[in-house]
Amino acid sequence: MQLQESGQMYLETILVLSRTLPAVRSIDIVEHMGYSKPSVSRAMGLLKNGGFINIDEDGYITLTEDGQEIAIKIYERHTILTQALVRLGVDPDTASEDACKMEHAISDASVAAIKKYLEHLA
Repeated sequence: MQLQESGQMYLETILVLSRTLPAVRSIDIVEHMGYSKPSVSRAMGLLKNGGFINIDEDGYITLTEDGQEIAIKIYERHTILTQALVRLGVDPDTASEDACKMEHAISDASVAAIKKYLEHLA
């Protein structure tokens, strides 16, 4: 199943929330992303049917292996792009917002080159 940008964003959000919350529920995603409950519910259904998340009988959401792989990749891209933009003088909030837009379109080769460059600077 080909995952759209919005699906990637949901997986990234689940990953981020799972690092700070004992369990992730749809309402946590609603509050974090600012989306409506029906939108999040529909997205969770699509992600579950696509094999990217599991939802247990209590409504707790976890990433499958495939979902985790995508979420980590998108989160890493976000982090690398944010760091690069901040180093270029962009304020952190704007850098994070811009990275969020870029992380879905940039090639693996470009991300790898930026990451290598940032490591070289460190």
